[in-house]
Amino acid sequence: MSVADNWDTAHASPHAVSMPATTGRRPWHRIAEVRRQQGASLRSLTRKMGLSADEIRKQEDPASDLKLSQLCAWQQALEVPLASLLIDMDAPLSSPVLTRARMLRIMKTALAIKESAKDSGTQRMGMMMVEQLLEVMPELKDVSAWHTVGQRRTQDEVGKIAERPISDSFIQDALR
Repeated sequence: MSVADNWDTAHASPHAVSMPATTGRRPWHRIAEVRRQQGASLRSLTRKMGLSADEIRKQEDPASDLKLSQLCAWQQALEVPLASLLIDMDAPLSSPVLTRARMLRIMKTALAIKESAKDSGTQRMGMMMVEQLLEVMPELKDVSAWHTVGQRRTQDEVGKIAERPISDSFIQDALR
């Protein structure tokens, strides 16, 4: 039995963070929870951190015992205080982290409205929302709108994909 397993049995608490039933190990961090609240996708983190999606998922497991350098990489990628990624058995996420995550999502939505609006009135409203959010939280200036690429395809796009030619080598490889 590992030190972490011994810790679990000796320090069980009604306030402990719930873990997947399959691991039963002590949670060390709340990276996945913070990532979801920040609205960061796995794809964007693979680019920022230079890791595969599988490695990102492994590190997000609350019971994974990460090196300090890995935690610092997550802290930089998610742009949150390091302490916000660590487990405090009795406390929820810190108020500043929750507020920042909410503001980030609102900014992404305001930018998406501004960029996708067809009429000038809606575009102007989106621009005003973006400007007001930047007044409140200037660090949001480099945030981009919600991604539209990689989302569900329209019926028209699906038809265009079907028109693309398939190479003979692809078919031969598939038949092997």
